[in-house]
Formats: sequence, C-alpha cells, structure tokens
Amino acid sequence: MKSEETENIVNEPFTEYLPTGQAGGKYSYADYLTWQMDEMVEIIKGKVFRSAAAAPRRIHQEIALKIARKLGDYLDKKPCKIFHAPFDVRLPVKSKRNEDIFTVVQPDICVVCDKSKLDDLGCIGAPDLIIEILSPGNNRKELKHKYEVYEESGVQEYWVIHPNEQTLLVYTLINGSYIASKLFSPGDIVNSECIEGFSLDLEYVFSDLD
Repeated sequence: MKSEETENIVNEPFTEYLPTGQAGGKYSYADYLTWQMDEMVEIIKGKVFRSAAAAPRRIHQEIALKIARKLGDYLDKKPCKIFHAPFDVRLPVKSKRNEDIFTVVQPDICVVCDKSKLDDLGCIGAPDLIIEILSPGNNRKELKHKYEVYEESGVQEYWVIHPNEQTLLVYTLINGSYIASKLFSPGDIVNSECIEGFSLDLEYVFSDLD
C-alpha cells in the first residue's frame, strides 16, 4: 500500500528542482524537451506531475493490453490510429509553439482520427478518445486535473477505468462539457460514440486477472 507521501508525489505538482525554469513555476513543452529524467512526468497547465513512482501494476498492464488489442483490431485499415503510453499528447490553448504549450500528458491509451495532429513527437491537439486506467496514488490526477484539461481541450470521449472495482465510466463531450455515463461493470458492453461501431465487452476486459 502506498504511503500518503508517495501518493502526494503522484497527485501534487512536482516542486523539486527541475533542470530549467523556476521550481514551482510554469513549465512549457520547450522546457520538457530539455529534461533528462529517469522517471516519466507530465505537465498539466504548467505544473509538473510525476507519473506513478513505480512501474504500472500487472493488472493495469493486462487491462491496457486487452483494450489496445481490441481497438487495434477494430481500427485496422481504418483512418483512426491507436497509441499507448509512453506517447506525448500536447494540448495547446492558443499557439502550437513549444514554448506556448503548457500541457503535455501521456494517456494510457488514445485514439487519433485526424492525422494532421500527428507528428514525429506524438500528437498535438485533442485525441478523439482517451482511456486512463487508474493506479494506486494517481486517482486525483486522473479524475481532477486530467478531466479538466481533456474537457477544455475538446477530447470527445474520456474513459476512466478502475481496475480494483472493475468499473468503467465514460465522459462524453456535449456542448463543451462532459456528461458522465452510468457506471459500467462486468456484464456490460460499452459503445463508443466517437469511434463509430466500436464496442467493448467488460466481461472480457476484467476476466482472468487473478
């Protein structure tokens, strides 16, 4: 079980010394590109957040692989592309210049249908679908900080999976605001609104994880 100190490392801004900029200040993607760190970090509205202090749990990885496999098979020979972490998603507000981008995240899984948003560095602009799988200690980051930037950036669907509770919640962007679905669980089939025709059987996702 993670201590409160470890949990805060993931959920709260990383305010220790960073290679560039002012500690606790506002960092950009230009800063991010200069850093040489052993750990994965994300920038959310100029604040730096560590990803989970350790590698993802086995169940987290099994769930991610199952979903990625289903999405990959479905999207084969279709225009949309699937990516999984580590994969930089830059979410600009006004300018796409590196020094003007203050949010860079690495979703567990994302689907991008507009190929003009893809470049050698990853994705610049909102993916159509983002899927995040909660890990011990990162719930607040995913449910608050990322929820806000995904909604503001125009991510059409944001799926949040809780492995321990075996649930999935879908946030769908309607008129600029997220509307939450019912809480899905094993036995339910989840249909995507933005990836037409794609559905996910949660019995498959959560089975054989012991």
